[in-house]
Amino acid sequence: MTQLLLLLIVFFSASSCQGPLSAGHDYKDTAVAIQLVSGNEPEGLCLEVPAVAVSAAPAPEGHEPAWAARLREQIARIDSRMPGSLAVYVKDPEEGHSLSYNTGEDRYFASTTKIPVAIAILQRVEAGEFTLDHKLVLKESDFVDGNGDILWQRPGKQYSISTLLEKMIQDSDNCATDMLIRLIGQDDLNEQIRLNMISWGFNPITTILQVRHDAFSEIHENAAGLSNMDILNVNRNRAYSDRLSRLLYLLAIEETQLKATSIEEAFERYYLRGFNSGRLEAMGHLLERLYRGELLDEAHTSYLIHVMQNIRTGDRRIKAGLPKGSFWAHKTGTQVRTAANAGILLTKDQKPLIVVVNARSFNQLSQAENAMREIGKLLGETFPLN
Repeated sequence: MTQLLLLLIVFFSASSCQGPLSAGHDYKDTAVAIQLVSGNEPEGLCLEVPAVAVSAAPAPEGHEPAWAARLREQIARIDSRMPGSLAVYVKDPEEGHSLSYNTGEDRYFASTTKIPVAIAILQRVEAGEFTLDHKLVLKESDFVDGNGDILWQRPGKQYSISTLLEKMIQDSDNCATDMLIRLIGQDDLNEQIRLNMISWGFNPITTILQVRHDAFSEIHENAAGLSNMDILNVNRNRAYSDRLSRLLYLLAIEETQLKATSIEEAFERYYLRGFNSGRLEAMGHLLERLYRGELLDEAHTSYLIHVMQNIRTGDRRIKAGLPKGSFWAHKTGTQVRTAANAGILLTKDQKPLIVVVNARSFNQLSQAENAMREIGKLLGETFPLN
């Protein structure tokens, strides 16, 4: 198959949508077909999930094509205008060429980690552990702040796995995410990623609630004992200063007892611990394997890509710079002074570019989103999009 598969990963760090999809629908018949590159047949079992070949980290390449040199120069200009740090990885696996810009360290993936969570769930569906119609019961302990509407429902409500997966990807619903991780287990999730998806470049993924506990523990160790409802109480405050004040009240401590003196500092310290982080090249390789059909069967690959095409977040990021009508199947992520965007972009002749963006250490989210929009515009100027 002579398709150009280009992966672009952009990371910055600092603090069209259709209705719900039916798990039984044949997504091979969607308006824009996703043509899969054939891969090796799965062999053996791991964690009761059919095992797939896990490739080693790619070797460095000695030649940079003209398109990569042009993009490097333009990305450097965007980076110089944006407060904070921008990193970019672009790969054309068909030609074996790639661009790495500022990719020498791990980056916080934010909610783009929900892509491997979704893959893990679908691998277990294929293994027969459960079906997409299987229902989970919402518990009060599943409540965690963030996007989506599950937070506002009463405990005891039932959700199918397909509904939770779609809410996790399309709305970035954190309650849905933690329910799915609870289903398979956090440790088993990370083992599954390591053995059945990618063996390098990904640090451990945690629940969203664990992110809150770990970050707030950088302020004071007693934060590890807060309930999920306590953390909801803290994060209902919009201003970070008000969140800190509420946290001090709940912990019954004084400012002199703090390890980190602000929410922003606490998260910067938390990012250094490496959870939910990794190398841009690794996230790119995961997306490449997803596109090639090496991680899921054809139906579930098409299903997940279709779900990603219809997300309800990220309208001011890469999508904002793309030509109108472009096929863009993606996932966003946002955390304190960190923002991310990752997905698959198809040219008008159905050749894919897979794009992941993350920004860090900016002052305002709009600065990162403006840089991502400029990246989207660059892609439209460099490649023939719709």
